[in-house]
Amino acid sequence: MSSDKKFIVSHAPFWHDGSSISERSYHTMLAALPAVLFGIYQYGIAALAVVSFSIATAIIWEFLINKITHRPNTIGDGHAALMGMIFAMLLPVGTPWWIVLTGTFILVVIGKYIFGGIGSYAFNPMVLALSILMISWKSYFDFDGALATFNVDFLAIYPLGAAKHFGSASIESLSPLGLLMGQQIGALGSTFGLGLILGGLYLILRGFVRWEIPLSFLAGIFVTAMIFNLSDSTRFAGPLFHLLTGYTLIAAFFLATEDASSPVNSIPMLIYGAGTGVMTILIRNIGAHVEGVLYAILIMNLIAPLLDKIRPKAIGKVA
Repeated sequence: MSSDKKFIVSHAPFWHDGSSISERSYHTMLAALPAVLFGIYQYGIAALAVVSFSIATAIIWEFLINKITHRPNTIGDGHAALMGMIFAMLLPVGTPWWIVLTGTFILVVIGKYIFGGIGSYAFNPMVLALSILMISWKSYFDFDGALATFNVDFLAIYPLGAAKHFGSASIESLSPLGLLMGQQIGALGSTFGLGLILGGLYLILRGFVRWEIPLSFLAGIFVTAMIFNLSDSTRFAGPLFHLLTGYTLIAAFFLATEDASSPVNSIPMLIYGAGTGVMTILIRNIGAHVEGVLYAILIMNLIAPLLDKIRPKAIGKVA
C-alpha cells in the first residue's frame, strides 16, 4: 500500500479575500509614518537621510537580486521599501551610510532571498540584519554617543543604558508621559511611543496584524519586569519603564508580528508573544546586553514552526 501523502483541496473556483502584499506593505508604512516623522522632527535632516537611504538601498538590492536570479521584478509590491523603512527606524540617527548599505544588503539578500523570498524566511530580516550589525560594529550603536552632537530639548539619556549600568535611581527623573511622547534617546523611529501605539492599533483594526502577539508580548514584559522590580526596586526598573523604552513598542506592532517568522494560530501566537516578552526582560536585566528585544525575537522565530504544531484537535478525529 502506498504511503505517499496527498493534499486534497476543494475544486475551483476559489475565493480570494482581496488582500495583497502591496496593500499590507503600504498600510504598514503608513502606520509607521508618525514615528518616523517625529524622528525627523526631533533630529532633523540627518534622520531623513538615514530613512531615505535605507529605503532606497533596500529597493536597489531587491531589484539587483531579482535581475541576477532572473526572478520577476517585485519592487512594486512595496515589501522592500517597507523593510528599508522599518530597518531605518531601528538605527541611531548618526549611522554612517556604509552601515546602512551593509544592513540593507543583509536584510534583503541574506535575510529575505537566501531563504527563498517573501514568506519563506525563518527569521525577521530587519531584526537579523540589525543583530549582525550590532555584533560587528557595536560602537556605532551607542545611542548616547551617537547623539552627542545633536541638540535635544530634553534630558539626553538612553534610558535602558542608564538603568542597566546605574540602577533604577538613575532614571527617576524620566516620567512615563515624557517617555511616551518621545522624550528619550534611542533609535530614530522607536522613541515616539504614542505614535507607535496609534500605528499598531491602526494595523490591528484594519486586520493586517492580529492582536494576540502584541498583547501577549506586552503582557510578558509587564509581568516579568514587575517580578524583578518587586524583588529589588533599586536595581531593576518597573514594568511601565520597560514598556515605554528601547525597541519594546516597535517590536510589539512591527517586528514580532512579521508574518513569515511568527506563528499563524491563536494559541501559538499567545505563547510566542509572551515568550518573547519574558526573554526580553531576562536579557535586559540579567543578560550581557542592554536591549533584549532583538535576540528574544530571533530565538522565538526559531521555535515558531514548533509552536504552530499546537492546534485544536479536528472535529470527529479519533485520538
